[in-house]
Amino acid sequence: MSRLIFSQVLLLLEAVAIVALYQVFSDFECRQTDLFHLCRGIRLGMVLGLCLAAGFALLLFFQPSLRADLVQRASVASAGSRRWGLVHIAGLTLIAAPTLLLSQGQFVEYAEAFLSALALGGIVALVGAVLWLMPFSAWRDLWTAHARILAPTIAIALLIPSLAWAISLAWNWFETLQLVTFYGVAVVLAVLGNEVFVNPEAETIGILDFFVEVADSCSGIEGLALTTAFMGIYALMMKDDLRMGRFWLIVWPAALLLSFLLNIVRISVLILIGAYVSPELAVNGFHSFAGWLSFTLLALLILTVVNVLPGLGTSPETVTRVDRPPLREDSATAFIVPFLAFMLSALFVHTFSQTPEVWYGVQVVAMSLALWVFRKPVLALTRDIDLIAIGAGVVIAIGWVVTAEPAEPYESLAEFSTLALALWVVLRVIGTAILVPIVEELFFRGYLFSLIDDGTLWRRGAAILVTTAGFAALHSRPLAAALAGVIFALVLLRRGRLFDAIVAHAVANVLIAAAAVATGQWSLI
Repeated sequence: MSRLIFSQVLLLLEAVAIVALYQVFSDFECRQTDLFHLCRGIRLGMVLGLCLAAGFALLLFFQPSLRADLVQRASVASAGSRRWGLVHIAGLTLIAAPTLLLSQGQFVEYAEAFLSALALGGIVALVGAVLWLMPFSAWRDLWTAHARILAPTIAIALLIPSLAWAISLAWNWFETLQLVTFYGVAVVLAVLGNEVFVNPEAETIGILDFFVEVADSCSGIEGLALTTAFMGIYALMMKDDLRMGRFWLIVWPAALLLSFLLNIVRISVLILIGAYVSPELAVNGFHSFAGWLSFTLLALLILTVVNVLPGLGTSPETVTRVDRPPLREDSATAFIVPFLAFMLSALFVHTFSQTPEVWYGVQVVAMSLALWVFRKPVLALTRDIDLIAIGAGVVIAIGWVVTAEPAEPYESLAEFSTLALALWVVLRVIGTAILVPIVEELFFRGYLFSLIDDGTLWRRGAAILVTTAGFAALHSRPLAAALAGVIFALVLLRRGRLFDAIVAHAVANVLIAAAAVATGQWSLI
């Protein structure tokens, strides 16, 4: 199991890094080169890979027999697993090479070599990762034993992008659906007291001096396709536990309707933000995150409704498991959920505001609620205070403050009243000094570290490396954060107590917060 989880976590981090490298930190576009179709093909391959990985992960989660079989096969490492690990690293190196050898402008000039390196590197890295986990013969046997569930799941996962693209082509065919979307948005905006401009022929709608063109990718039909595909995979995996007739006749239409309504709300909010707040925020912030955020929430809602609503399961009554603690007392869940609350609240704040620091209280509330719900397993971690952990926190704080470069104060705070500023400072200090150390240590050193570490030297080193990299990625000063992450890991390993790492992190953040309060340099935290 540890080998499987390690590979999943590592591949997820690698995918995030690759997307950030070539989507977030790069301004390269496929239309800038004559190799448009090759470029789009490489992007499609990445999307297909992510969809396949997501579908396979869901399958492992909902199919214990498949998961147990895979774990058993993967636990018997092949003699050449180290060799395939090196092949995987070689593929990653080939993917990253263009950013090291070429400037942003040279991506277009040397597009053929650049795109070839990405394509070849992706294939090599994927083959290396798959065969590192277990040899080809083991994959073949796994397929033979579970083809009935693997084949349709893989097919649906791979068809998701094509299904979304194919249905988006029909956007111009469904004139009624197009009109419902446009005029639905118009009604929402008009009810809020706006004079609305609608041009269905040009697929344009807006208010004041801000207008948007509803392209294929944001028409709402992709949401219907994704919702259908998601429900198809879920139904396939849960076929023995669902009443299929009720699932498809009740839940599916309701989910499609909700997806369509959420799209109308999303476009309406986008236009309101662009017209009254900031066009840049609407285009670069809300537009980038709102679609995936709404689909994620819809998927979670579907899973919740299916598991809560009576009459959808095949069992006549809910069976209570007596061999498992309640969810709020489960340690693994307690280590993960507060961090998810922290990250999702940050995503929400960054989506709806260009001054997210002003709304830090939203994150404080989210973290506080999550920790309160899981207070029992969290409080069970408390031990006596370790002086070494305190000393480690002091060292980290001094290093963090001394190496910080002077930064401009938050302009958004200048308009705060004295009372509002005082409240913001209190929330910021509470979040930084108390909540964040607990939430981050629960996830990185509590959950993720324990998944990777099995006591061997190389796995322990990998645990330190992966958790430190993830921890550093969350901070604006990754090098300083990486050094802090290594120290927190060493504090954890000294006595094997997560509480020591939490204490070290809290001491560091308390001192850093004190320095921020004293100097007004809020960028420190």
